[in-house]
Amino acid sequence: MERRTLTVLEIAEYLGVCVDTVYTMVKEKQIPYIRVRRRILFSAEAIDQWIRDQEKRSLMYE
Repeated sequence: MERRTLTVLEIAEYLGVCVDTVYTMVKEKQIPYIRVRRRILFSAEAIDQWIRDQEKRSLMYE
């Protein structure tokens, strides 16, 4: 079975930001995430869609 979630560390690497930035984005609800007990996880599909949405927004402001 293929894993479809990513950890905070994996998302930080994927986005090219530090782990603290990811935690801040989660705290401020700027990025889609799920919480399983105390763990914060990210759906790979949701993150890819979120990236596409961010790209569209940035193009609107150019």
